[in-house]
Amino acid sequence: MKNVLGNRKAIALFVVPALVIYSIIVMLPVLWSLYYSFYNGSPGLKWEFCGLDNYARLLKDKNFRNALSVNGRYILITVIGQVGLGLVLSLMFRFWLHRCKTLVRTLVFFPVVLPTVAVGQLFAKIYEIQPNYGLLNSFLDSIGLSRFVQPWIGQSSTALWCLCVMDIWVAMGFYSVIFYGALLDIPDDIIEAARIDGAGSFSLFGRILLPLLRPMIITSLVFSFSGTVKMFESARALTNGGPGSATKSLSMYMYDVSFTYNKVGYGSVIALVIFLICVLGSIVINLFDVKD
Repeated sequence: MKNVLGNRKAIALFVVPALVIYSIIVMLPVLWSLYYSFYNGSPGLKWEFCGLDNYARLLKDKNFRNALSVNGRYILITVIGQVGLGLVLSLMFRFWLHRCKTLVRTLVFFPVVLPTVAVGQLFAKIYEIQPNYGLLNSFLDSIGLSRFVQPWIGQSSTALWCLCVMDIWVAMGFYSVIFYGALLDIPDDIIEAARIDGAGSFSLFGRILLPLLRPMIITSLVFSFSGTVKMFESARALTNGGPGSATKSLSMYMYDVSFTYNKVGYGSVIALVIFLICVLGSIVINLFDVKD
């Protein structure tokens, strides 16, 4: 193995094909968007060089600032919910759930493989208020909390929260499986030694399990952050960006600007912003993975 890793030709054989594919799929579109960002209009339709006008327009665009705000709130809520609940579920699988573990893990993971449109339609029925109450409003009405019955995805104050709940429900099973695998790799001897020394549940988690799970937590945060920054399908399926622009993300705004209003140059600038947010956010998260 050392001979293989020390051979430059062997390293090139493994690295170069992946690098070429990555460059074609990721870096080439980024460079293409950078080129388009200096033009106004759409290719073949009023396509003219405009320099930095698109970037200057971005700083004054209220719709862009609103989409950025929506993205920020959505990322904060959803990342914490997905990774946090995934970790809680994995601890439950490892330490407290002794019967039917396989069945429960399967049921929790099942939403991950469901089509986004199907999930959106399912939650639209759950939040429904007209013509009939959905599951949530029916439950509130049945337990005497009819004053809380409301159009959950029909008002700006609750629509984003409803979207976050849906996406947390979908992805938390994925992260629970990741954390569960990491917990299984922790030797039982370490856990037993901590318990013999008198460590309680919270002490065991905070001083033993959490440091050992740190690399996996960082990885999960990067996965979740990257996915939430590019939020598009789930919002389109559940709320279509509404009501108004309450759930319109940067990706949805980019799509509307590029393909509805035929301003591909300006849409490319928004795409570059999304790319930079993904890169910078991932770098910041990885800074917490400090080696002792």
